[in-house]
Amino acid sequence: MGEFTLGRYMPLDSPIHRMDPRAKIMAMLLCLIAIFIPAGWIGYGVMFVVISGVILRAGLSFRFVWKSMKPMMIMMIFLFIMNCVVLRTGDVLFTVFGISIYKEAVLQTLYIVVRLLLMVMITTCLTATTKPLDMTLGIEDLLKPFERIHVPAHEIAMLISIALRFIPDLIEETQRIMKAQESRGVDLKEGSLKEKIMAILSLIVPLFVSAFQRAEDLANAMEARGYAPGEPRTRYKVLKMTTADWLLIGCAALLLAAMIVLARMA
Repeated sequence: MGEFTLGRYMPLDSPIHRMDPRAKIMAMLLCLIAIFIPAGWIGYGVMFVVISGVILRAGLSFRFVWKSMKPMMIMMIFLFIMNCVVLRTGDVLFTVFGISIYKEAVLQTLYIVVRLLLMVMITTCLTATTKPLDMTLGIEDLLKPFERIHVPAHEIAMLISIALRFIPDLIEETQRIMKAQESRGVDLKEGSLKEKIMAILSLIVPLFVSAFQRAEDLANAMEARGYAPGEPRTRYKVLKMTTADWLLIGCAALLLAAMIVLARMA
C-alpha cells in the first residue's frame, strides 16, 4: 500500500503538466465516455495506445501507473471469477468441479476488467500531472454554469480536491499503523477468522482517529487563513486556455467519435 500512486502529483516539467486543468478534466471525461462504448477489442486497443502515448508524453512511467492498479487487482480477480460463474450465456468453454464456464461470460468479464484498467490509467495520468490547487480551480470553473441552479461549485471542487489529495496520505498512514501493530505482536495475515477481525479492528480504529485529526487540523488551518464557504473569493492564479489545450479536447472528441464508429461497425 505504500506504493499507492492514485491521487499523487508528480512534479515534472512536461507539456501535459503545463496544460490547463480544465482541458485535462474535459478530455478525461470524454475518454471515460469513450471507454463505455462497446467498440470491441480494436477500440480498446486504440484507447490503450492513445492513453499510453499521453502517459509517456507526460514523463510518467508504466511502473508508476501499475502501482495505482495493484490495489484493485484482488477486486478484479474476484469480479472475474464471480461473473464467469454467474453468467450463463454463449457456448460452454470448459467445466471445473461441475461448474460450466461460458464463452460469452468470459468475454463480458474481460471487457469490464479492461474498462476498469483504462479508467485507472486515465485518472492516474490526470492526478499525476495536475496540482491539487489547479484541480480545484479547474473543477470550479467547469461547474460555474451550474451555480445558476444553486449548485455550490466551489465547495464541490474543494471536496474533490481534498479527497484526491489525502488518498495517498491515508494509505501511508494505514501502512504506518500496520507496522506499529505488527511490532506489538498483532498478526494481520494468519490466525482464525475471529482473530483476523480483531486485528482489522485494531487497524481501523486508530486510522479513523488519525483521519479525524487530520480533518480537524485542516479545518483549523483553513479557518485561520480566513476561508469562508459561500463568500466571494479572489484568485491569485487565473486559468487561460491555449491552443494546445483546445487541441487536447479536440483529440479526445475525435477518439470518442472513433469509438462510436467502431461500435457501429462491430
